[in-house]
Order: sequence, then C-alpha cells, then structure tokens
Amino acid sequence: MKLQTIACAVALATGGLFFTHAVNEAIAAPTTESGAVLNNIQPTQAQQLVTRQLATLIDRQHYLNMRLDAQTSNRILGMYLDSLDPDHTMFLASEINSYKNKYGANLGAALKMGDLTPAYTIHAQYREHLSEFYRFMLAELKKPQNLHQKDVYIETDREKAAYFDTPAEQQAYWRKMLVSQLINLTITKQEDLAKQAALKKDPSLADGQDLTSPEDLTPEQTLTKRYTRQLERIKRIKSDDVLDKILNAMTLSYDPHSNYFPPVDAMELNRQTTLQLEGIGVSIRPERRNEDYTKIETIVEGGPASKSGQVKAGDRIIGVAQNGEKMVDVIGWSSQEIVGLIRGKRGTKITLKLLGAGAPMSQARIVTLVRDVIKEDDQGVRSRTVNITRDGKQHTFGVIEIPSFYLNYRARREGAEYRSVADDTNNALKELSAKHVEGIVIDLRNNPGGSLEEVSKMIGQVIKSGPVVQIRDGNGNVSVFEDTDGGHQTYTGPLAVLVNLASASASEIYSAAIQDYNRGIVIGSTTTGKGTAQIQLDTLAYGQATLTQRKFYRITGGSTQNKGVIPDVKLVDIWNDQFGERKAKNALKWDTIPTAPFKREGSVAPYVTALDQLSEQRVAKDPQFVYLQKRSQLAKKADDEKRVVLDIDQRKAEILRLEQQTLDAENQRRAATGLKAFQNWESYQAYLDGLSESRAKMKATQRPALPEDEAFVQEAGNVLLDYAHLQSQH
Repeated sequence: MKLQTIACAVALATGGLFFTHAVNEAIAAPTTESGAVLNNIQPTQAQQLVTRQLATLIDRQHYLNMRLDAQTSNRILGMYLDSLDPDHTMFLASEINSYKNKYGANLGAALKMGDLTPAYTIHAQYREHLSEFYRFMLAELKKPQNLHQKDVYIETDREKAAYFDTPAEQQAYWRKMLVSQLINLTITKQEDLAKQAALKKDPSLADGQDLTSPEDLTPEQTLTKRYTRQLERIKRIKSDDVLDKILNAMTLSYDPHSNYFPPVDAMELNRQTTLQLEGIGVSIRPERRNEDYTKIETIVEGGPASKSGQVKAGDRIIGVAQNGEKMVDVIGWSSQEIVGLIRGKRGTKITLKLLGAGAPMSQARIVTLVRDVIKEDDQGVRSRTVNITRDGKQHTFGVIEIPSFYLNYRARREGAEYRSVADDTNNALKELSAKHVEGIVIDLRNNPGGSLEEVSKMIGQVIKSGPVVQIRDGNGNVSVFEDTDGGHQTYTGPLAVLVNLASASASEIYSAAIQDYNRGIVIGSTTTGKGTAQIQLDTLAYGQATLTQRKFYRITGGSTQNKGVIPDVKLVDIWNDQFGERKAKNALKWDTIPTAPFKREGSVAPYVTALDQLSEQRVAKDPQFVYLQKRSQLAKKADDEKRVVLDIDQRKAEILRLEQQTLDAENQRRAATGLKAFQNWESYQAYLDGLSESRAKMKATQRPALPEDEAFVQEAGNVLLDYAHLQSQH
C-alpha cells in the first residue's frame, strides 16, 4: 500500500521520557493564615474546548475502543491522584475516598462536556496541602533534628503504600523526610569539601573548568532556601499545569503513549519530530554556584541571540519581558519555567535582562530579540568510520548514528524545503559505501522513534523488496507496508544494528525487520517494547496530543509491543530495566497476527549462537564492558533498596561502601587501559565534574565518544568480523 505518515510519537518511549513536567516539585498555591488558596485558577474557554475535543477523540477513536464510561472514569481519577501525589503523602485516606465517591463514576462524563471543575477542585486542595507541607517543613527546620536514629528507617518507595489516615501519621512521615534530607545534605557537604580539597591539591582534575563550590550554606540553610523558593514558585502555577495533569491522566488511562502537550510542551514535541523550534537559540541550565540563577550555556549559531552579538555564554538571565510587557524578575525560577518564557512564536519579541558572570547587579543589561525558527542541524544523523585491528590487520567500518526518526511533515505539507531522517541516512550510506568500509553499524541506541513512513523508507534502503511492517487498527484491519523503491538498494554490504532499552517504536520496527530478513545482526540489549503507532493531533483548540490508533507487528507476525526486540548478540544493559513498556502502566498486551509473505535476504540465523559466544568471550575481557557490568550490578543493588536508615553514621557507612565499590570498578578499568588510578572518591568526582562541564559546553557533534559508549560500537565491528570469518569457513 502507499506509505502514510503515522507519527510514532517521538520521545514517548517511556510515556513521556523527554517531556518531564516538574509540577510536583513546586505547584502549590500560597495560602492565607486560614489556609484558603489565594490564586484561584480557572480553565479558559480554549482549555475547556480542548478537553471536550480530546475526551471525545479518545472515547471514539483510540485503538482499544474503550468507552469513557464509569469504570474508565474511576481509572482516570486514580491516575490523576497518583500524578499529583505519587508517594501518597499529601492527601489523607478520607479525602481520597471522598473524591472517589464524588467524582469516580462521572469524571469521564464531565471531561466529555469540557467540565474541568472536579479536576481543578482537587488540584486546589492539593496545592493547599503542598503549601502546608512546605510551611510545616520550614517550621520544623527551626527545631533541633536528631540525625542519629539508629535502626529507624523511612520507606523510599510509597507508590503502592496506603494513604495516611490522620494528619499526625502524615506529619510523622514528613519529619522522617526532613531528617533523611538533612542527612543527605550533611554527607554531600562533607564530600564537597573533600572534593574542593582534592581540586586544590591537583587542579588538573578540573580539566580547565570552573568547579567553584556552591554557596557555603549549612544543610539547614540549604533546605530553608529550597523550601522558601518552592513557596515562591507556588504563586506562578498556571492553569496549563492543571490541564496537563488531568488530560494526561485521561490519556494515560488508555495506554502510555497517548499524551497531551500544553503549548510550551508542544513546542518540545515539534522540536523532537522536526529538529527545529521557535525561540532565540540558546541552551540554559542552573548555575553551579547558586541555583537561584539560570545561565546561558551555549548559543546556536545563526539564531537571534547569536546574530545580536549581545548575548554571551555564561550570562545569567535575571529578567524576561514579553512583547513590551513589564519585566518579570526570574531569579529563583526553575530552568523549565524560564524555557517556557523564552520559547514562542516566530516574529514575536522578547526582552532579556542579562547579567555577566561575576558582574555586579548594577551592570545588568537589556537585550531585545525577535524569535525565529532555530534549526538544530547538529541533532540529526551523524556518520563516521572506526578502525578495528585484528591479527595485525586494520579493518574499517562505517557507523551511522540515528538519534530519532525525524520528519518535518509540516514543511512538507506546505511545500517548503524540509529535512528527513530517511534522506540523511541514505546520503550517509552512500558516503560510507564510497569509502569501501567492510560493514556498517546502524546505531539506534537511545532512539525513541518517530515517523513510520521514514523508517519504512530506511528499511527499503538496505533490503531488495518486500514487506517492512504490518499495521493493525482497532477494528482488526491489517495493512502491510511494503518497500516501494522498485528493488533499489543503497547499501548491500554487511550490516549490524545497535539497540538498547531506550530504543523504541520506529527503532524497533527497523531492527525487527533487519532481524527477520536475516539482513544484519542486531546487537545490544532488549528494546523498549513500544509496538503502537500514534497520530499527532496538531489542530486542537489548545496545545497538541498524540493518540494511539494502531499497533504494529513484525513481518513474521509477532508484535514488538511489551516484549521488544531481543538482540541476536546480547551486551550489558546499562539501563537495568528502569523503564520501558514492561514497567509502564496500562501498556497494551503482546500478541500475534499472521505472517506477511516475504523472502529472507541474508544468512545470519545459522551463525547467531556462535556469534553470541564469541562476543561473550571477548566482552568478558574488555575493561569497558567489565566496568559497565559492575556498575550495572551496583546500580541494581541500589535500586532494589526500598528504604533508607535515619542514622547518619549508618547511612554514611552504606554510602562509603557503595562509593568504594564504584571507585574500585573505575580504577580497575583505568589500570587495564593504562590510565592513572584515582587516589580517592573525591578526586574521581572532581574529575567527573570537570568532564561534565567541558562536554556541556560542546556541540553534540564536537563531543568525543565516551570510552564506555564507544565499546559497543567497537564490539559491533568485531561481531561483523566474526560473521565474515564464519561465513568464509562454509
């Protein structure tokens, strides 16, 4: 059939991996002495309309054909309450029961009518509770705290815990939270002082970066400042934050990849799918020395900030004004909040109040810029060659790194010039072929997916002809996507595909097809398991959304949903199964459909067992993989701990054990690779801080590959050499 564009929802591999909404951290409304909420947030007409639109669409057009009835309504309410209070520490059990009795059966019906009253009422109560929490913690900070409560623990995973019955029980837990945070900050401060001493002794650890210690505050002062900042942020909560929570509670009750994006987050969705955004062309992050300030980290060449010549890396953003409006003081604002102010429609004006690094407030300057479209040219496909020496002979392989399956479909729809991942990959295949490489590694690690049309074209670039993926809709109708390039192959040589747990959606379609055709060797760890396709709703009354309408299947008939793609040659999983479809709530089930007729084009399958064994022998002696395996084991052990002790001596002993084991793993790697060992933990951390700072200032294309990342590419090349050798023996 003719190829269609079906957005696989870039960056939704984990139900919102790239779109974190930091609302829980600081979205309470300030209250009066009586506890009444001061800022009464109400939905706009546009927000009510989009609620009605999206509720109707999900009720009638979602893949599951699941009605927005009383049962679904109760699920939405549960998702909503969990999104606000994931640890069950803000609401009391009686309040939860009251919400369920009052709204449980009819919340869905209210949403279909555009009635957001239940959601906004609950959110107002939540804001009041969160405000109470901050005020309680600030009051407790003025009292002496016991950091030596031997054999007393606090549960750190309360996702499935019962809500507290009484305020007394709730506050007892809050006190434990406070003690735990003070213990962490006390230990962190001690370690930071040791790190500064290590830097003073050996300045080379900083790699030329300014690693000045953060403000010299006591743990109590640090927490007081943080909680006070949270209370300040409370005043800035917007109706969008409430809308975001309730509409995503509704969509996520169906599956992890139907999502709603308010306007600011919709810009991020568009950036991921088109590799361009509308703004001024800067990247920002909190300042190291003082987290009250947000600084400009890098400036995009050719963007408004760069063209102005008035904006410099390192400048602090201390004020923002929109289109001639009053300047807003943004000291103490989060980076995410400031991003929300800076981004905006092309052609609109924004005025920044900037303060140079280390300059007094009196030297702040005003810069007015006009937003424009920023093309992220360094975020697309990248290709290079790597050399591998075996038996005294050097072998050259090509590597194509594909960060996402992007397509600027809007530009194409409008007849304008556009960029696509299929074109970029095709060009990279041609360039590498011209260099006569012995094989090509397609690197899909951490690739969250994208356009189904693009991935179908890309599979056609390396196979002769045949089906590439099957799609089934909610009514059971199956369509087969075919390679439609008339048998043309851009590249016919040896092929390997690198994947990991963060490879999702279109990445899984590509790797599954390569595996099913026996066209190449899939290497790495089992993928995400996102086997669903979404349409992108970009004509809603307010914001955008993705809606799951189809499920895709391998040409052999098996779904990638939930199970993912299991590699032929398995390498260490650096993610420890921390996310992915198998961890997601309301994930669709795995199933199968009939096989689509196709002809295998390669002969990988007979060699898979031998290839895996040879790789395992090599990896067991590779210092990078030995290091990664040890780090993975340590991380899993830490993740498995569901509680922490409230005695600073016990906590510190546990931390020191983990740090020593981590340092040992690093030093073993360094010894094996001819590098000097770190004398202690603080020297190692100082080195990592310097490395992180220097890499943050580089463009993505300029950052050299980390040795532990490059080890996967090198091993993929070695697997291709093994494959060639095994074939030559037959």
